[in-house]
Amino acid sequence: MNDLVVLVDEYDNEVGVLEKMDAHRRGNLHRAFSVFIFNDQGQMLLQKRASTKYHSGGLWTNACCSHPRPEEDILTAANRRLLEEMGLTCNLKHAFSFVYKCKLDNELIEHELDHVFTGVCNELPILNIEEVEDYRYISEKELKKEIVAAPYMFTEWFKIALPKLIIE
Repeated sequence: MNDLVVLVDEYDNEVGVLEKMDAHRRGNLHRAFSVFIFNDQGQMLLQKRASTKYHSGGLWTNACCSHPRPEEDILTAANRRLLEEMGLTCNLKHAFSFVYKCKLDNELIEHELDHVFTGVCNELPILNIEEVEDYRYISEKELKKEIVAAPYMFTEWFKIALPKLIIE
């Protein structure tokens, strides 16, 4: 069950399930979520994906992201993965959703309806090293500078979602 993703249409209606790697090889639209965590100083928590991840390894991204299991509530899934990847719990709120499709490394295609959640947490993460290589808190100003200077160091979905979360 952990390796299945929920296939959806562009309105987030479930249309089936598929093995995760098959969905990423074929480019099937599936449900996903991204969690963005901020501290009281307004800094964003970034994680560096483990280099061993099946795609986008070693890239900086939001606090956590993944796919809900079949029949799992999306908020429950977001909270579960935040705890599993970063060792954190906090009150998450749904911010927005978006659909994107892009080619990734390892001949994979990411085609997701991504539900974005935000939360505030001042705890330091306890990293699951199978998922996360490193973390840091960063100001919006510094983050924008880094993305302009080295966009290839950040995941695609992160760069798409970020402008909707930060004030220009």
